[in-house]
Amino acid sequence: MKRKATSAFDPKVFLAKVGKGRTLVDYKKNQQQVFSQGDPADAIFYIQKGKVKVTVVSKQGKEAVVAILGADDFFGEGCLAGQSLRMASAAAMSECSIMRLEKSGVISVLHSEPAFSELFLRYLLSRNIRIEEDLVDQLFNSSEKQLARVLLMMANFGKEGKAEPVLPKISQETLAEIVGTTRSRVSFFMNRFRKLGFIEYNGGLEVHSSLLNVVLHESGD
Repeated sequence: MKRKATSAFDPKVFLAKVGKGRTLVDYKKNQQQVFSQGDPADAIFYIQKGKVKVTVVSKQGKEAVVAILGADDFFGEGCLAGQSLRMASAAAMSECSIMRLEKSGVISVLHSEPAFSELFLRYLLSRNIRIEEDLVDQLFNSSEKQLARVLLMMANFGKEGKAEPVLPKISQETLAEIVGTTRSRVSFFMNRFRKLGFIEYNGGLEVHSSLLNVVLHESGD
């Protein structure tokens, strides 16, 4: 008598469907909060679609943008490393579908399913590389080049999957916080990008792959 084959664990299916310890929440695009700095850290989150902004507020009340995340990104994983409280806040920038995964369930599946462990580790390593690239960008590159790279990353150019050239509404103040420059400088560079045909405003901010020219070539600040 033949044994019935068990279906292989598919991490993409696991992250797409509601189940034990997994709840799917839809967020509106008006900066709706996913969690706030100081909240209990008891789950991680996976973005099925949309954009999420992660921010930190200092004791002096100054806010800084830590990251802009998109589809297939995780966030809130600090709880797996022992964080009991959220070190940052996360809010929807566009209409989002976000899967909430309880900490205990994630730990269990990391131990029992190598396919999920591999996917999660690959994500953490790629994000670590991105953080290092951000640091190098801030240390050695002009604000113009940093802004171009931020826009390309938000549009998913260079990331697995299809690029999303039309970005959700994002203020120049937010872009200035990410780059670490002034709003007036961001405005100047955005106008330059538009005149050169690298971006356009057409019911949203549309980013063209030609913006890579700014990243690949030397430019002054």
